[in-house]
Amino acid sequence: MSHDVLSVVLILLGCAVGVVVLFRRLHLPPILGYLIVGVVIGPRAAGLVPETEAQRLLAEFGVVFLMFSVGLEFSLPQIMNMRRTVFGLGGAQVAAIVVLGACAAAAAGTSWREGVIVGGVIAMWSTAIVSRMLAERMPLHTH
Repeated sequence: MSHDVLSVVLILLGCAVGVVVLFRRLHLPPILGYLIVGVVIGPRAAGLVPETEAQRLLAEFGVVFLMFSVGLEFSLPQIMNMRRTVFGLGGAQVAAIVVLGACAAAAAGTSWREGVIVGGVIAMWSTAIVSRMLAERMPLHTH
């Protein structure tokens, strides 16, 4: 099945809109829905979006926009207010996920280096989601 860039963008946008509506009703962060859509409809799962150079470029833009939107959600006073949580527990969570990824990759018979990469990716997006959820629940104290 061949896809041009426009059809891929339409598939992604349609799925993203649907998942955002669902996630908002469930009181979950929409960014989590975007990530799930990307994984599910990608070439390694449902295969609605094949792996081509155009889709790879589109995915890189998606990562840039994802990081930009996460960055927009935080202010310096919020980060300073949550510094112990973000840097302490966040750092421990990142380290634990990376180590678990390396161990899982070794147990699956692949390179531990691949596990570190996958663990790092999972740790980064999960940290962003947890930090965002904490920011919504913690009051901002300014002195």
